[in-house]
Amino acid sequence: MNSEDRTAIVIAGIPAVDMSLYHRIRFLVGDPAAWIEWDKDGERRSALMVRDIEMDRARRTARADEVTCPAEFEPEGGLSGDRGIATAQATAEFLVRQGIDRAIVHRDLPVLFAECFRERGIDVVCDRDLGIVDRRSKDAEEIEHLRAAQAGTESAIRLACETIARADVDAEGTLLHEGRTLTSEIIRSMIDIHLIERGFSSRPAIVACGPMGADCHEMGSGPLRTGEPVIVDIFPQDKKTRYNGDCTRTVVHGDISPRLLAMHAAVSAAKAASEAATRAGATGEAVHKAGLAEIRGHGFGVGLPPEGEGDYCGMVHGTGHGLGLDVHESPLLDFKGPELMIGDALTIEPGLYDAQVGGIRIEDLVIVTAEGCVNVNTLPEGLDWR
Repeated sequence: MNSEDRTAIVIAGIPAVDMSLYHRIRFLVGDPAAWIEWDKDGERRSALMVRDIEMDRARRTARADEVTCPAEFEPEGGLSGDRGIATAQATAEFLVRQGIDRAIVHRDLPVLFAECFRERGIDVVCDRDLGIVDRRSKDAEEIEHLRAAQAGTESAIRLACETIARADVDAEGTLLHEGRTLTSEIIRSMIDIHLIERGFSSRPAIVACGPMGADCHEMGSGPLRTGEPVIVDIFPQDKKTRYNGDCTRTVVHGDISPRLLAMHAAVSAAKAASEAATRAGATGEAVHKAGLAEIRGHGFGVGLPPEGEGDYCGMVHGTGHGLGLDVHESPLLDFKGPELMIGDALTIEPGLYDAQVGGIRIEDLVIVTAEGCVNVNTLPEGLDWR
């Protein structure tokens, strides 16, 4: 942009909620804020609009050339007593004083900001990739945060799978732990406590046994049973760094049936094929198709089950997604998935789902490189965790 440019880039919202804004400023606050980038005397400058009591802290740590607050940009007629409205009004006033008449904004900009901008004659244009594509290529610091988050996630996976695998069993095949029936809820509570003690914000984990696991997003409930697959999918957030882990393993207590072994072999082969296809320049669709070829090659279906076909077993979802400050980020490893870039952090998580016996899913985190990808996981992939 040249010195005559009257366009600014604006990302606004609440940094504790809007991860595109947080990623840009790396400053955590629970009040409305706005990041503005514009051309000043032929150079690009950035400013951060925050609440007045946050200014000193922001000047020490936030990624912005200057820090200001609404009181410093009070428009004629004054600021609203509502903090959100006042921040939007002051951001609009900032743009007006800089001679800006066009704001390029991200997809999650609150309507309030757009409304205040337009009231001041500022054109608002949504850049659908702003705050999305620029978060994809993780830098070295982000990759270390992801490694740490994934390591903590894996420790919870191990706890859950080993507890299930080593449980006692009663005469009806129900698992027992410390003398009581072992349920999805008990395992989920154990996961929560384990993660909270290690500095994670724990979301409810998936612990789905038997036919419940045939629904890939079923959380699971009730008693766990021997011989049935239990999908354990854990996706917590590191409270210090805000980065997320995401890992899935499947565990079977006791004897593993030939059907489950066949399903697991197909899922493991699909995961290996998708990893092998992952590299900068490949598309998310190509990675997805590489795994699907293995699923089909092992005799299983792809896509949602045909209506009325009760014995269907297939992979019903995409192969994976981006991971970072949000659990689900761009890009998708699915049909129409975009070209991958160096530094993409991706989950690779094929699965098979059979309404009669349940589901099998394996999920790891990989970092995309020019030549391929680096898998940051260390846990085994098998069904036997004894």
